[in-house]
Amino acid sequence: MNKLSFEEIMDWEQFENLVAAYFRSLDSDQNKNVVLAEVNQSGKGSDGGRDILVKFLVNDSVKPFTRTWVVQCKFYERDLKKSDLADINIPTLVHQYSANGYLLVCKHGVVNTLASMFEDLNRNCRFNYDYVFWSGEEFKEKILLANLTLQKQFFPEYYSNIEKLKSRS
Repeated sequence: MNKLSFEEIMDWEQFENLVAAYFRSLDSDQNKNVVLAEVNQSGKGSDGGRDILVKFLVNDSVKPFTRTWVVQCKFYERDLKKSDLADINIPTLVHQYSANGYLLVCKHGVVNTLASMFEDLNRNCRFNYDYVFWSGEEFKEKILLANLTLQKQFFPEYYSNIEKLKSRS
């Protein structure tokens, strides 16, 4: 397997752990702007739309500030629809956690109506919350740019093949 693939991820729980590990990796030496990434997973059971709460301490070289995201992970074998999120009021969820925004991380992608819903939320939110979704392809690109520990831990087959290719060079 020469391409990073979510086929190596067994279930939604491992996918959620991957997303949390990705955010934890952002406060490494590679990312100079993120001073600290505090990552809290909701655990098993009903989470009300919050799988992970991420609080960043960011330094923009003028003044450090915090930014908090409510993160929801969806490990569906298809693109997500609006009805997949129908049981949550996303702005209320963001407000409940005193967050700056909501991030949906998908194994695949989202259908047009869900993408439009995110556009409408961004355009019409009076509290200036941010609403973002990452498709599986976008998230894989971020993983490839992150440190190798993530690839080794969650994508052992891919990592092994990459190491073999490196040793041949």
